[in-house]
Amino acid sequence: MAVSAPEELDLIRKSIKALCSRFPESYWREMDEKKAYPEDFIQALMNDGWLSILIPEKYGGSGLGMVEAGIILEEINRSGGNAGAGHAQMYTMGSILRHGNEDQKQRYLPKIASGELRLQAFGITEPTAGSDTTSIETRAVRKGDKYLVNGQKIWISRTQHSDLMLLLARTTPKDQVKRKTEGLSLFILDMQDQKNNITIQPIDTMINHSTTEVFFENTEIPAENLIGEEGNGFKQVLSGMNAERILIASECIGDAKYFVDKAVQYANERVVFNRQIGENQGVQFPIAQAYMDAEAAKLMRDQAAELFDAGENCGAEANMSKYLASEASWKAANAAMNTYGGYGFASEYNIERKFREARLFMVAPVTNNLVTSYVAQHVLGLPRSF
Repeated sequence: MAVSAPEELDLIRKSIKALCSRFPESYWREMDEKKAYPEDFIQALMNDGWLSILIPEKYGGSGLGMVEAGIILEEINRSGGNAGAGHAQMYTMGSILRHGNEDQKQRYLPKIASGELRLQAFGITEPTAGSDTTSIETRAVRKGDKYLVNGQKIWISRTQHSDLMLLLARTTPKDQVKRKTEGLSLFILDMQDQKNNITIQPIDTMINHSTTEVFFENTEIPAENLIGEEGNGFKQVLSGMNAERILIASECIGDAKYFVDKAVQYANERVVFNRQIGENQGVQFPIAQAYMDAEAAKLMRDQAAELFDAGENCGAEANMSKYLASEASWKAANAAMNTYGGYGFASEYNIERKFREARLFMVAPVTNNLVTSYVAQHVLGLPRSF
């Protein structure tokens, strides 16, 4: 994979900043108040090809890497936007690219790249399984040249704004597999074709993330839409998680920089007791510490992205970058909220909106406790804790 020169990376940053300037914070505040999907913003990203950046050129994408993709999401969040509304379009297609057959790639990737099809929904989590993916119970039973799916998913984002869903379902009962990671299969589900067999229920949450619960009742998936071999879906999902971790880390870094930028500006402008509040070390220190944490997280994100683009194993780096970036973002969010004081709770200042958004990544798409457990076991060689 060709590595972009520094000036090319700088051009990407400037281009994203220019695009985001067309969608000021008043736009995002309105979307938040209405709990509406930022359709115009997502369409603008697709029109300019930013969401297809990881798709190879021969399938209609830009053929660039994780370094460039991370910059895009980072700058969106730093501008005050919410890249989470479209980030899945970047990494969900990776399962098709890495594990799909050529027919699947030809059928779907060019249309995803052009924006004709949206692949935003990733159906994994279930109410009784939570983070234990191997315990999911949604069944996909083969009947001739198709699979019939019955079951339930929860915390699935953007199903109402996606044409396709990557769906992980059980094709072999748990009591018939040797290892718990076996018996799960990954599918491409055409939700528009099967809309009469799918029920989507929105979940009212503290942030505007288009989160839903999804029910499948005899939902049909053509056998040709099975990705890879039946029963290997868990491994296929795992292979895409490094990309997800790195991209989420990028959003968190963007959020952290947003909070630092806003806090610095306000601390320089706000005068109390006849002095700028930024003169007080009690205000200065938390902002400076948040900035340093964000810069450290960025270094880990950059390392993870470079390893990913080089085709190297980056599981530890991807997980650590997500952990460090989400912690830095949350620390910066609190520093900004404390700097603004009471005004931080007023929606017109935008801090409270971004504050709520920043909290999500402490627990999603993987909790920081599980990341810590991963590092303890797989990096440090400590005993498995669960």
